[in-house]
Amino acid sequence: MPPLETLLGATELWRPTARGGGWFTAAALLLLLLSHLAVLLVRRYRRGRLIQPESAAATPASSAAASPFSGSSTGIEGLVTEDDLRQLVSSLGVGAREPELEGWEPVIAMGNDTVSYKAWCDKTKDGPPKYLSVTTYEGCSTELLRDFYMDNEYRLEWDNTVTKHEQLQYDENSGIEIGRTLKKFPILTPREYILAWRVWESNDNSFYCLVKECEHSLAPIQRKFVRVRLLRSGWCIRKVPGRDACQITVLHHEDNGMNIEMAKLAFSKGIWKYICKMNNALRRYPQHHGPSISILTMKRLIKKFPQALQTNVDESHQSPANTAAAAVVPSTNSSGTSPCKQLGKKPTRETIASGLLLIGSIVCLSKGRSNLGAQLAMAFFLKKTFKKDKEAGSPRGRADATVSTHL
Repeated sequence: MPPLETLLGATELWRPTARGGGWFTAAALLLLLLSHLAVLLVRRYRRGRLIQPESAAATPASSAAASPFSGSSTGIEGLVTEDDLRQLVSSLGVGAREPELEGWEPVIAMGNDTVSYKAWCDKTKDGPPKYLSVTTYEGCSTELLRDFYMDNEYRLEWDNTVTKHEQLQYDENSGIEIGRTLKKFPILTPREYILAWRVWESNDNSFYCLVKECEHSLAPIQRKFVRVRLLRSGWCIRKVPGRDACQITVLHHEDNGMNIEMAKLAFSKGIWKYICKMNNALRRYPQHHGPSISILTMKRLIKKFPQALQTNVDESHQSPANTAAAAVVPSTNSSGTSPCKQLGKKPTRETIASGLLLIGSIVCLSKGRSNLGAQLAMAFFLKKTFKKDKEAGSPRGRADATVSTHL
């Protein structure tokens, strides 16, 4: 820090211009210094008052993660009910039929030798769309896939969008568990999820899970996060008949405050890369260390699937139309090279230009300029379409066009 004389303007300020002028200048400067120190002290005091509630909120949350309280009289047994499960079973049945015939719009269909993925969306009048997806994993059991999806501690290792997860509470009688998860997104404020979920096991070794948003006293609202007010998600894991494979059908509806057009664009362009990353993490999961807290809790809380609903499920999956979901996407690789591995190719000028154009559209959509963002996104898609048409004469171009027809 420079000497005080330099801060106060050196010795020129102390030279008296009239009788008593020097002492008057010194008193004025001393008053300014004291007022500046007072402002700093007030700011530090206010900052301490703001940080204190957050740290106080983090203390019970962390203690709850280490030792969450449980019981049947805690008031959480009604968060996820069997009526919710009944509605989920009915909605997931669309995946075993023809979603397009029931108003679902195709979004993407991709696959390789180890995983295939297909998704549809159902646009709502106001708000984000609902998504229905069917993912098939080759050489995977239903138990392994269930544990992989429910292992929140392992997700922190492979999913870089999840920054924190903590267990808040569980109820052994109803099988309901509540947790808090923080996710980060590019350009956006981190999202906070307070979720309640419940898992069921059926007689044929299939598994169901239903997740809903909720509130909890151990997770007060903090201004540095955006609390997600709407999330309804459910899935069913079943074995694929006649193959060493299992399949998960997911129904997801979420409103995280993101621009709807930006969210749709991000989903359609990034979901396959995410599925490939998830598949790689799944293959590494058997070599992972022992069961986590999430898995131990889930195995203790899992409930038997209601027999009254089992009959309806069996009938829906015995229909001939379920073959459309059982064989969602055949392998699209004629050479046996996985599209997941092609994502790391060296970018060309066209790829860089398209990426910059896509980023520009995302930024415009995030700023609320939906018209300009839509035009940039349309330019991006038209450019990709013209490029595919130009390459349609070559064998590689025809193969790419076959894949693009599913987008």
